[in-house]
Amino acid sequence: MAINKQRKPSLAVSLIPLVALVILLALSIKIYGGDAIAGGSQFALLAASAICVAIAIAIYKCTWAELEDAIVNNIRSATPALIILLLIGAIAGTWMASGVIPTLIYYGLKILHPSIFLPASCIICAIISLITGSSWTTIATIGVALMGIGRALGFDDGWIAGAIISGAYFGDKISMMSDTTILASSTTEVPLFTHIKYMLITTTPSLVIAIIVFLTVGLSASTMASTDTEIIEQALLNSYNISPWLLIVPIITGILISKRLPAIITLFSSVVAAAIAMILLQPEIIMTIAQADSPSLLATAKAIISAATTATAVETGHPLLNDLVATNGMGGMMNTVWLIICAMCFGGVMYGSGMLNAISQLFLRMAKRTVSVVGSTICSGIFFNLTTGDQYISIILTGKLFSQLYDNRNLERRLLSRSVEDSATVTSVLIPWNSCGMAQSTVLGVATLTYLPYCIFNILSPIMSITIATIGYKIYKRNNDTESTDNI
Repeated sequence: MAINKQRKPSLAVSLIPLVALVILLALSIKIYGGDAIAGGSQFALLAASAICVAIAIAIYKCTWAELEDAIVNNIRSATPALIILLLIGAIAGTWMASGVIPTLIYYGLKILHPSIFLPASCIICAIISLITGSSWTTIATIGVALMGIGRALGFDDGWIAGAIISGAYFGDKISMMSDTTILASSTTEVPLFTHIKYMLITTTPSLVIAIIVFLTVGLSASTMASTDTEIIEQALLNSYNISPWLLIVPIITGILISKRLPAIITLFSSVVAAAIAMILLQPEIIMTIAQADSPSLLATAKAIISAATTATAVETGHPLLNDLVATNGMGGMMNTVWLIICAMCFGGVMYGSGMLNAISQLFLRMAKRTVSVVGSTICSGIFFNLTTGDQYISIILTGKLFSQLYDNRNLERRLLSRSVEDSATVTSVLIPWNSCGMAQSTVLGVATLTYLPYCIFNILSPIMSITIATIGYKIYKRNNDTESTDNI
């Protein structure tokens, strides 16, 4: 019997590609471990996409053209992120070869005491991200330097990355210059400053708890002895020209960000500034990377291009430091770029086939009272991060999906905008195949599942949102200032 072309996919059938993806990703991680990003995870995403396409065409009579358009539109939305990711790779290489990151590590080892390193890293990243509005840029610049300092001090990678990411996503979440903050407020039609002020109710206690946890760990951690850090400092001095002049590069980057220039222009300018610093202050590094016997224009060009695009290494005489200063440039981002494209394919066919919408209706049916409305919004944001692989798509879909429901429940939209940010924005970095999770994992050199348990702020945010809704604190009805009492 012919099936109506307009028939909507059922929930049970719509879950098949998602279950297949989870099984295939688990199998990939079991087989390849941390190397799953080099091909196993991509295969899992494409195989799950193929299953979705087969079901959509065979059962629900979707056409390949419709699904292909959905894939193309999804990948198109991720294009700026892919370019930014490549430029971040170039920044990592040029900032390292120019001595910017070694200089930050050198001064950081002298200033940051081990006992306060983790909370200080969280606070530093929170302030920078709040000012710049960008978690990605914060993590790719000062985050990378803090990663090196933390490793030199003897902290575990998971704790260092967790502190960096917690701070960076706090600032990103409440900055008026953050694209996710603006997107969440505009999608839900909530004034920007109203949205930011209301988010502080859940965001502030989450950050305070995170800082307390990091401080407790820092005070009790067994870190590297001062003599070991002195050896690393000396190795840095022997390998690079450490100079406060190199701090001009991150300062220039910060100024460009504060001017709210497009991220791609800002990051490219940062690469150029680092290349100039490399020419002026690191002639020995240039000859090492270019494998040249004497300085020349050709050797300089080769060194700059190599630092920005390929794997480079400097022998410092210290094994740990050798690992810290080794970079892969743009080339090191290619597995992540490949993974993002595959994730966008899966999200595209799930959306184009209508299966994503069928699953999302489950969350709407769960929303009976205020706390369940918020809980369903939180679950939806996390779910879309899992299935679409992109936080921007998750923010838009969750905001649009629940807008009418909040209106029907007579709840102010600012509760919706906050719930969207408490889920879609902060949890994206915790998912290995999400563009944020893949990007930060690659930039910091720490597997997503390794840092996930230590991203205290990101884990607490959705929990805090549901907790505040359960208590009923500052839950307002529409068109008046009366608090909702329907909170259980």
